[in-house]
Amino acid sequence: MTNPVIVLVRPQLGENIGKAARAMLNFGLTEMRLVSPRDGWPNPSAGPAASGADIVLERAQVFETVADAVADCADVYATTVRKRGVTKPVVTPEEAAREIHAAPGRAAFLFGPERSGLETEDVALARKILTVPINPEFGSLNLAQAVILVAYEWSKGQALAQPTQEVLGPPASQDELEGMIGQLDAMLETSGYYYPPDRVPTTKLTLRTMLTKPGWTSQELRTMRGVLSALDGKKRHRS
Repeated sequence: MTNPVIVLVRPQLGENIGKAARAMLNFGLTEMRLVSPRDGWPNPSAGPAASGADIVLERAQVFETVADAVADCADVYATTVRKRGVTKPVVTPEEAAREIHAAPGRAAFLFGPERSGLETEDVALARKILTVPINPEFGSLNLAQAVILVAYEWSKGQALAQPTQEVLGPPASQDELEGMIGQLDAMLETSGYYYPPDRVPTTKLTLRTMLTKPGWTSQELRTMRGVLSALDGKKRHRS
């Protein structure tokens, strides 16, 4: 198994555990380990906050110590904005993700309590410190935000489904585009839009440039020509 483990060390609120589970599942991570959660486990507040990521909560394991929680992991990353007196290599989430994808064995990310973060003893168990470039005057991420940063970077190497893309239809041909431009041009000629005469070539070129920028589909052009026809019909009816 190469999927990293998310270890929440002494989490305080069930809602935050649920939100972390939601962040994990969005990016394909399902194994959560809890170290001495303050309010025990299971926590009824976690479910609603997970917004459907129940599989993560149902499989969550509870451990008494950080050492127990990461005993089967070869690479452990402590997420913190400070080194807390421990000298260890420091990597970004992107660097950690590359290392995990390239190395055998299990990996774990440690996340500390909401208020205080990881203690020095927690960080000492990790192989590396993981941190992100952040505003030095405001380095405050909540638990779910921190989890989603790490999970997202790891997910880049996975075959996750992309958001559904709407089928736009076949692109319009140049002939179809010219038909719409010609129809609009005729309407503008009739309405007296092109004035003064010495500006007509520039105005027509500007309009053509505008109308050729969008990637029109055949359906879109048919719709637009229908709109123009309707407007032209109303004008003729009033006349």
